[in-house]
Amino acid sequence: MLSAFKTKLTVPCTVEVSHTFESLHAHVVLPDGINAEPGDEIIVHGSDIRVPYGEVASEERQATIVRATMIERFWVRLTGDLEFMELCEFSFSEKVAA
Repeated sequence: MLSAFKTKLTVPCTVEVSHTFESLHAHVVLPDGINAEPGDEIIVHGSDIRVPYGEVASEERQATIVRATMIERFWVRLTGDLEFMELCEFSFSEKVAA
């Protein structure tokens, strides 16, 4: 939905947190039919979720989705690839001792 004004939508969500050797991540799963678009902001309500090492947890929470305006969405799409490429700048150079 394109809008010139910010809109807010509060929905239930599931927060999945993994703190294992294989994976360290936190994902927010929104209900069916609700998608986050470029430029949108998702605010998950509630206290911090702390998961001990080696465990995975899942909690039900409320989330507020702040939809980006059409100008913000355009800007994110225009500049997003450039910002991603900044993350990809790396070098595998090796100093050779003489």
